Amino acid sequence: MTRIRIAFLIPVAIALAAATISAGGWAVITVDALPDRIEAGRAVTFAFTVRQHGHNPLSGLTARVEAGAGSQRISANANAGRNAGQYTASLTFPRAGDWSITIQSGFMTSKLTLLPLTVVDAGGPLQASVSGAEKGRQLFVAKGCVTCHVSDVASPNESLKLAPALIPKKYQDEFLARILANPAATLPTPRDAAQMPNLGLDQPEIAALVAFINDGSRPYTNTTAEKQR
Repeated sequence: MTRIRIAFLIPVAIALAAATISAGGWAVITVDALPDRIEAGRAVTFAFTVRQHGHNPLSGLTARVEAGAGSQRISANANAGRNAGQYTASLTFPRAGDWSITIQSGFMTSKLTLLPLTVVDAGGPLQASVSGAEKGRQLFVAKGCVTCHVSDVASPNESLKLAPALIPKKYQDEFLARILANPAATLPTPRDAAQMPNLGLDQPEIAALVAFINDGSRPYTNTTAEKQR
């Protein structure tokens, strides 16, 4: 009996998830800017934007930011920002260490977990600079690219697989930078999918993402290419 129930529930769950996506029950969360340095005991503000289908700003949500390191947990409610769909939340990390940060958008089940961010002791030494490709890997998650694209980034977020897989060297650096700066002006309008949104990336962010996406040394398998088809 148990096996029969499980066999019945699995396709039902898949159908419900597909229905949620087709009904517009998903959104992209984009962090405005990753902090360059986070010190224990000092408040840091996270600003982010929530867009339904990656395009339509969603205001009036009850958003929340949560963080954890080991057994410690902190959280803060987000307030409306200056722009439509924008929110801000301030967190004070009690100790140094690597912290996992999750943004709960308040829209359906939409959330985003960033790659771990390092918190240092107040007044401590400066952190070593992060390479372009590594910064791009962090931004790939923080900017919400992971929501739609398939990639081999080790991330707790599950892609909706609504956009092509990111294959290194598929586009030359210059053309890829143009796509990231203004997708609508660079890519053809898709017939059966939404246009890639313009996330308002600045030039350092674009350069870091290009370095990550076209990094031939990053983990990549044939499985990723198959997911693109």
